Amino acid sequence: MASKVRLYVDHPLGEEQSVPLDRDQAHYLFGVMRLSEGTVLSLINSRDGEWDATIVKAGKKGGILLCTTQTRPLQLPPDLWLMFAPIRKERTAFIVEKAVEMGAARILPVQTNYTQSANRIRQDKLQAHAVEAAEQCGGTFVPAVADLAKLDRLLADWPTDRKLMFCDETKIGEPIDLPQEKGPWAILIGPEGGFSPEEREMLLALPFAHPISLGPRILRADTAAVAALTVWQQALGDWE
Repeated sequence: MASKVRLYVDHPLGEEQSVPLDRDQAHYLFGVMRLSEGTVLSLINSRDGEWDATIVKAGKKGGILLCTTQTRPLQLPPDLWLMFAPIRKERTAFIVEKAVEMGAARILPVQTNYTQSANRIRQDKLQAHAVEAAEQCGGTFVPAVADLAKLDRLLADWPTDRKLMFCDETKIGEPIDLPQEKGPWAILIGPEGGFSPEEREMLLALPFAHPISLGPRILRADTAAVAALTVWQQALGDWE
């Protein structure tokens, strides 16, 4: 019996590979989704692609799945980081979800000068949102969500081969001009209120940084993240 349920597991996947379930996974599959022994579902683990697996043991505190057939190979996203200043909890979760759907390989919340102190994050909660997004959008890879880091410290240790596209509202009216070079990239979205003058000066002085405008209207931070990912993917990503 087939199911449309997709589940991320931190366990190797392969032909005839058994996969144990923890209490939370068992509750989700058997308590919430009401699946039973014999049901086939899809598994991903960010390493081995997507596999069909059959429920061979179902219990309240755990269970066992058995992999049968690989249905899709691993599809890695471009080597793209998304950096953004956290906003309200539900909108930050939205940014993480859309970053997964649109092909970010790593997600990095950053503390900027204008980031509101009330916008704290729970790294484990955001990672769970990333997992859920990959399960729902058909992805085979779940990007890691980093803990909150200060922007200046992150840039001080920046890998020299990674280019940075940052969204600068002062560039309104200027054409988007990105180097047409594949390879490691990152996108930086400012907080509500934008970058401080000191941050903008610092960013403009970096040889690997490329400012762009996202149009004549001021976008909410979560809208800006989707728009910036779209611009980058259209120009340099895997939408070809």
